[in-house]
Amino acid sequence: MRPMQEVPSALARREELLRRMEGRQVALFLDYDGTLTPIVPDPDAACLSESMRSTLAELARRYPVAIVSGRDLRVLKGFVRLEGVLYAGSHGFDIEGPDGREFQVEEARALLPELDAAERELKAALGGIPGVQLERKRFSVAVHWRHVEEARVPEVERGVDAVLARHPRLRKGGGKKVFECLPAIDWHKGRAVEWLLRALGLEGEGVLPVYVGDDLTDENAFQMLRGRGLGLVVRGEVERPTAADFALKNVEEVRQFLELLIARAGGTTR
Repeated sequence: MRPMQEVPSALARREELLRRMEGRQVALFLDYDGTLTPIVPDPDAACLSESMRSTLAELARRYPVAIVSGRDLRVLKGFVRLEGVLYAGSHGFDIEGPDGREFQVEEARALLPELDAAERELKAALGGIPGVQLERKRFSVAVHWRHVEEARVPEVERGVDAVLARHPRLRKGGGKKVFECLPAIDWHKGRAVEWLLRALGLEGEGVLPVYVGDDLTDENAFQMLRGRGLGLVVRGEVERPTAADFALKNVEEVRQFLELLIARAGGTTR
């Protein structure tokens, strides 16, 4: 791990990147919020731009592409609306592919009633705090505090911790201005990428997995790919350590990087 500011720019090192890809099949794993679309105040308004959708469609004609997100699978598919990609929703607990391939973590399915109970308790515990938004996904409950008065954020976290103390089979996850209640299972985006590589027959030395993400939850994938693939972090407002190999400034630079890969595969860029 090193400070994000010390991570070299992927676009400035494009020749080095392309050399590392020579003679290997590239497989792409992309986060959604903050990576393919900017972070927005209203989570329901995080729509994919038509230019990014067009780029993704072109990319998926040339490479295996998976969108790996904390979003609920149904919501994620509704935002992206592309047939030729794989979707890993709820941090990889819920996976679906274009060939009818489906996967859900069995132990997590057994905890759905516990998540239902935690959701009810969170509503009761946090309902009086202005700005709190609860988002129920199939395999987690997200507590968004982006619009909460700063002085009351610790109160939100205490409420989440109190609920989780009553549900030891659940754990607390974090992200950009969100607390998340998840199954307390050894599963995360990195494990989901490992599963996808196996399922797609892409585990060999001739494959270079590339993961692009901006959030703390993406660090598990960066760490899993150390020495095996490439991790690209999208810089955000908060400086933090990262295990990524290269960095991109923002969503537009992500699109430029994806266009570079399209050109590498013989496509035309816009």
